[in-house]
Amino acid sequence: MTKSELRKLYLEKRATMSVAEIDAASRAIADRFFREIDLAGVKKLHTFIRVARTHELDTSRIYYRLWKDRADIETYAPRIELGGTEMENVFFHAASDLKENRWGIREPDGEQTAQPSEFDIILVPLLAYDRTGHRVGYGKGYYDRFLAQCRPDCLKIGLSAFPPEPQIPEVHEVDIKLDMCLTPHGTLRF
Repeated sequence: MTKSELRKLYLEKRATMSVAEIDAASRAIADRFFREIDLAGVKKLHTFIRVARTHELDTSRIYYRLWKDRADIETYAPRIELGGTEMENVFFHAASDLKENRWGIREPDGEQTAQPSEFDIILVPLLAYDRTGHRVGYGKGYYDRFLAQCRPDCLKIGLSAFPPEPQIPEVHEVDIKLDMCLTPHGTLRF
């Protein structure tokens, strides 16, 4: 199966998930994150903000809990300028305004940004992934370009409601592998 076929298949699989199923999967993954991820020494975490219409997993249980219990960890989310090819990493917190971009993705409206090299943990959106940590995203390359600029010790964590594919085809040098993937049923380390 090609990446574009996997993309289509997993968008369809996610579309069949009910709101309750997405909520349960998101809750299980957030619980697993706080049980299994060592946050000692973490200063900056980058997370995606889910797109509900595409049935993405909800990361808010992670960042809300960080805001409540670990105010020492700064949270950032992506913002993409119109026509841009790079993501800007914008600080956000409980009082931040979020605005929808041209794709209907909510983004922080703040001014404080961080460089990719400053992050300790990245929560990476994906559609599919394989047993070696390769992922299929939405096909625009924003996260691969971003992850390529992160420090080697930055923990890149995928989040998925589904088990891995045996192998992702068409892997290229610019495709950045995950370090792990959290699912409702387990953690895969690569």
